[in-house]
Amino acid sequence: MNSNPFAEVTSRNDVARDLITEFAAVTPNLAGVWRYVDRALADVPATLAELKRVQGELEVVRLDRANLLAAIRAALVAHDEGEEDPLGYLRAELDPPGAPASTRRVA
Repeated sequence: MNSNPFAEVTSRNDVARDLITEFAAVTPNLAGVWRYVDRALADVPATLAELKRVQGELEVVRLDRANLLAAIRAALVAHDEGEEDPLGYLRAELDPPGAPASTRRVA
């Protein structure tokens, strides 16, 4: 598979829809079946767009989780080393400077 699986799927979908059009032309008695299959294939682009959107959201959540885990580990090490404010690492991650007020933790 190439580096853009969505493009490959879209390309195969286009070919399949072209084939359905050809089959419908030579077998008119199955027109209803071909329409049904074509409508199902027509759903693929919207489904791929939604998948791409959700994939982007997942990447953001994974990064956020990784950053929180790093802050937790830093806080634990800071506590073990006797730092004065080991929870500062967590506060810094939960309330990063410059974050919009709507995303900040409520105290």
